[in-house]
Amino acid sequence: MTDTRRRVKVYTLNEDRQWDDRGTGHVSSGYVERLKGMSLLVRAESDGSLLLESKINPNTAYQKQQDTLIVWSEAENYDLALSFQEKAGCDEIWEKICQVQGKDPSVDITQELVDESEEERFDDMSSPGLELPPCELGHLEELAELVASSLPSPLRREKLALAVENEGYIRKLLELFRQCEDLENADGLHHLYEIVKGIFLLNRTALFEVMFSEECIMDVIGCLEHDPALGGLPRRHRDFLTKTARFKEVIPIGDPELRAKIHQTYRVQYIQDMVLPTPSVFEENMLSTLHSFIFFNKVEIVGMLQDDEKFLTDLFAQLTDEATDDDKRHELVNFLKEFCAFSQTLQPQNRDTFFKTLSNMGILPALEVILVSGMDDVQVRGAATDIFSYLVEYNPSMVREFIMQESQQNDDDILLINLIIEHMICDSDPELGGAVQLMGLLRTLVDPENMMATANKTEKTEFLSFFYKHCMHVLSAPLLANTTDDKPSKGVSTVCVYDFQTSQLLALILELLTFCVEHHTYHIKNYIINKDILRRVLVLTASQHAFLALCALRFMRRIIGLKDEFYNRYIMKNFLFEPVVKAFLNNGARYNLMNSAIIEMFEYVRVEDVKSLTAHIVENYWKALEDVDYVQTFKGLKLRYEQQRERQDNPKLDSMRSILRNHRFRRDARTLDDDEEMWFNADEDELEDCEAVVPPSDNKTTKASGGTGENEDLMDPISKFMERKKRRSQGKNSSSLSGRQSPGFKLSFSGSTTKTSLCSSPGSGAKGSPPTAATVTTKVGSSTRLVSTGTWIVFIRAQQKTFKM
Repeated sequence: MTDTRRRVKVYTLNEDRQWDDRGTGHVSSGYVERLKGMSLLVRAESDGSLLLESKINPNTAYQKQQDTLIVWSEAENYDLALSFQEKAGCDEIWEKICQVQGKDPSVDITQELVDESEEERFDDMSSPGLELPPCELGHLEELAELVASSLPSPLRREKLALAVENEGYIRKLLELFRQCEDLENADGLHHLYEIVKGIFLLNRTALFEVMFSEECIMDVIGCLEHDPALGGLPRRHRDFLTKTARFKEVIPIGDPELRAKIHQTYRVQYIQDMVLPTPSVFEENMLSTLHSFIFFNKVEIVGMLQDDEKFLTDLFAQLTDEATDDDKRHELVNFLKEFCAFSQTLQPQNRDTFFKTLSNMGILPALEVILVSGMDDVQVRGAATDIFSYLVEYNPSMVREFIMQESQQNDDDILLINLIIEHMICDSDPELGGAVQLMGLLRTLVDPENMMATANKTEKTEFLSFFYKHCMHVLSAPLLANTTDDKPSKGVSTVCVYDFQTSQLLALILELLTFCVEHHTYHIKNYIINKDILRRVLVLTASQHAFLALCALRFMRRIIGLKDEFYNRYIMKNFLFEPVVKAFLNNGARYNLMNSAIIEMFEYVRVEDVKSLTAHIVENYWKALEDVDYVQTFKGLKLRYEQQRERQDNPKLDSMRSILRNHRFRRDARTLDDDEEMWFNADEDELEDCEAVVPPSDNKTTKASGGTGENEDLMDPISKFMERKKRRSQGKNSSSLSGRQSPGFKLSFSGSTTKTSLCSSPGSGAKGSPPTAATVTTKVGSSTRLVSTGTWIVFIRAQQKTFKM
């Protein structure tokens, strides 16, 4: 059987001053050679891995808190804690630590904190202890001054804490408090306020255990009611806690220890939030132990409730029982909400166990019953929404699996997810606070990024198919109900008049649909096209609420951004740019978000060169947009359109554009110098079928042959290349190169044919040697082709006239 005495949880304090759970294991102590000393070792109970290896440093201050906690700091900002399952195990390890440090195990802290200057330390060495004045009414002012003077010095603060603890001073002070109240001694009550506030800032667990005990805590709260800054008007915190705040046991708690822990935690939390003044920057770290006290209390409460199977069984049985009255169900739901909220203090491993326990108990079916029965109760709906959010944030896959399983047994109307959608649609809050929260949860559920794929199934495929079949019609119902079925008629501007709440709801639905467009390709595409959703959405561009019109534009912009031709054909077939253009024209010259959003949409079509939409816009809406000249977007669209038409009419030109875009005219990487020729390789087998193409020699020639200005720009690099070729060839022919002669280049044209000859160096055509010259004949006006002889290729363009180079 596992030894539970040494079973511990390892905690570290993070930057937010919250304790992070590093795992559960078993602690031991022993000599570690690597660390050269006695050390604390914690091995994980799951796999035996080492969770903690910490040398017991003789100068480290270890603190024992609440009988089952040992806390210490290993570095300036690295605090550690061991939380023991049993007090006996804590005592054993504490004795080992005290033995290594040579301390008495009866103390709760092994070292004094020494952060003062050398002078302060020297001054305090002469007084090993701190002597408190007698706990009497006449010495309260003296005691208050002593507490105030000790707080700035860590060493004096520690001595004061030890003195207050050892002499049982807190109970004596509380006795004086009761006397001062009976005597209505205002000065004494003010001094007690300062003293008790100072004791809180001593940040010592042993003192908190006394102050927060059942017999002392209400008097402690009473002392903190008499703040001198209030001018003699005490606050009534005790009246609130005893008369107003009521503890309701919706399910009877049989464990008295658990009940007492719940009471204590509530009151300490109240002290922290409501009674104590807001700490200054210097005092905030002095309350870290108070935060830890509340944190570990909550962890303990959740663990005790989670282990009480009878309690949880009764809770869910009453929640799902139809005979449970509304008031009782309201209390049960609020308890479950608070129970889930407490779970947020748990670390990931413990939170997994917590929610798995609730899932096994049937929290999702119970939540479904709550939503159905509490449809008209705003508080019940709010609590159910919070519980649902905890479940979705914890494990959306678990929620999706339950939703798909219940669809096999229930009708669409009572599916959990449809109930959530219905609650979102029916939110009565004018600001739709609950609807916004529910929309975020729905977005999490339909987000493919958190869907898992296994060898046997794909959650994305299954759930999205389910969602679009069973739920999408419920989600889009308000949108379809508030948009017209008639296509917008030309020249008519219909203003959509909705109240603010309806407009907000439609905007939320559009936001979720826009998310679906981005992340669900196949399912949402079919839904939009089959249900004609985009046309209905664009009716909202005429809304008097600018945010709703912008949501409609954003929806269309996301669709266009996909550059999907199925969407594009749907848009063109139904002339869906018409309401956008109308909204743009109705907006007039106003420079606002509407203006910018519409221009950006058209600019995207132009920059991305979406050819089908460019042609559709220019052919159908150019007359309405041609006068817009403060941006070049629409003129740019017209230019794109004309270029498309030109390429369609002259496919040869488009072919040449493609060649230039692909950088085919590039100097070979192996070129020796700038005077070398630029050639491209081709197969000799293509010679017989190739046609010669002669480049134009100047712009006049191009125009004479019927070329356009754009053709001139495209052919200009070839023309310059041929001119440079002619000049270099002539210069080289006039001089003699040793052992080598540049290849000659001769072109002749006659009639309707063109003859091209490439001549190699003299002697290269000797008998028996491979041919080094070839003549290729081509028809005038042929397309651009590659002409090859041997390993040489020349780009030429055939023309109607004869050119001499």
